[in-house]
Order: sequence, then structure tokens, then C-alpha cells
Amino acid sequence: MQVGFIGVGRMGSAMARNLLRAGHQVRVWDTSPQSIAALVKDGATAASSNEDAFSGDAVISMLPNDEAMLAVCNETTLRKSGAPAIHVNMATASVQCADRLTELHRICGIHYIAAPVFGRPEMAAERNLNIMAAGDPAAIDRVQPLFDAMGKKTWRLGSLPSQANVAKIAGNLMVASMLEAMGEAAALARAYKMDPLEMLNVVVTSIFDVPIYRIYAQLIGKEKFDPPGFDLKLALKDAKLALEAGEKANIPLPFASVIRDNYLDALAHGDGGKDWSVVSRVALRRAGLA
Repeated sequence: MQVGFIGVGRMGSAMARNLLRAGHQVRVWDTSPQSIAALVKDGATAASSNEDAFSGDAVISMLPNDEAMLAVCNETTLRKSGAPAIHVNMATASVQCADRLTELHRICGIHYIAAPVFGRPEMAAERNLNIMAAGDPAAIDRVQPLFDAMGKKTWRLGSLPSQANVAKIAGNLMVASMLEAMGEAAALARAYKMDPLEMLNVVVTSIFDVPIYRIYAQLIGKEKFDPPGFDLKLALKDAKLALEAGEKANIPLPFASVIRDNYLDALAHGDGGKDWSVVSRVALRRAGLA
């Protein structure tokens, strides 16, 4: 397939490379010329603008926030001659943004699929992502070969694109709650003269022996927060998305409130560009153990 790809940062570039390996023709755009150049070396074509990338059989976007998504998906771009019939947004969007994009694409006659992913950049490189897809089933069928090239499993969650975003927001809230619990547990271990990494390894191996717990036990236990797999400042955005979605549906999310405040604490201490597991330092600081 001929595919446009907009947003080739750490996650997007790994996903675009897997499309190239699967034999798809990929036209890439990003605000970083270096990111585009690296993919061109691997066989991609450089687009001259995001409008130029919005062409082919389908276009995929992997952008950092609602503002960037809405800026790229403006009515002028969507109505341009040669625009693809399907747009797949694989980023984490708010429910409100997903609903706005769904309506805008409907007006312009383009299928809109929300397909956010669970996985870090290294998992994207290994084609080990779980893809949450929602939208018109026939449109999803048409882009399923693209999902197969980028992930290990596609989960179909409904015909409303926002349903995939709700799943992603809820999943991120669960992971964020896990990181908070690990950080507090590590502080408790250190207060009693124990090695946090050793303690976390014991607990994870005994009762939580799954990849995501193993990955973050190592990062928190070793305090290895650079390079980030997922920036804390983006995690703060996602905590706010959870609170926004909860408020819209009158659902209290007390853990999300605590997590947001702890992210703000970490941000105030200069940790915004580090991996979101750096939130574990907040518990250490509060206990006087940092």
C-alpha cells in the first residue's frame, strides 16, 4: 500500500520502518528534518509538508497532543485533491478531540480510525505493539495489513473512534497507578536499608511476572530514567485526559488526581524530559530519601 506517515518521533519512526520492511511505500513528514532524513535512508520518501504526506491509500498520524492533531487535520488538508480515503490516528487523543476529528472527517468524506497503541519505542521496533482500533469495520479491514506490519495484535473495540481512545486512556491510567505503587514500594524498601531493585525483582517475579512489570521494576530499581521511552510531560498530558474523560461522564478518578499532582511535582523538579517512571522519585523526596 502507499501510505503517508505524519509524526516520526521515537514511536512513529519505528512503526514506519516496520511498514517499509513489510513492503509498503511510505511517505513521511515530521517537524524534525533529521527524523525524516533517517527514514529516507531506510527507503521512505520525504514529503514536503503534512499536506503532501496526506495522500496515498491511507495516512497514519502519530502526533504528541490534541493541538498537533487538530492542526494537521484541518478542513483544507482533508478536502485537498488526492487525500486518502482513510486516516488512521495512532496517537493518544482526548475523547473530545476524537469526536471532533470523527465529525470533521465525516464532513470531508474520509474514514477516520482511532488506533492508539500499547507499547514503548523498543516494542514498536520489535513489532510487538498491541493496537486498539475503532471506527468503520470495513475501513479497518482495508488497513489491517498495515496494523499487521506494525503490531502483534489488533483489538477491535467498536465503531466509534473515541472508544479506542477511552481504552488507551484507561490503560495508561492503570500503568501510571502501577508506577506510583512501585515508586512508593521502592521508597519503603530503601527506608529499611533494602535494595529497591532486589525487592522489586522478588515481588514482580513472585506475583506480577509480566513484561510491563519487569521493564519498570528495572527502570525504577536502577533509577534509569534516560533515555525516556515515554516522557513524563506526555504522561502528565495523559493523566489530564483521564480526568477530563472522567469529568465528562461524572466518573470520579481519585488515583488520576494523585498521579497528576505527582507528575507536577516531578515536572517542578526538572524531570519532565525523563521517562515517566521518574515519578518514583517523588515518593523518595517526600520521605527524605532522595
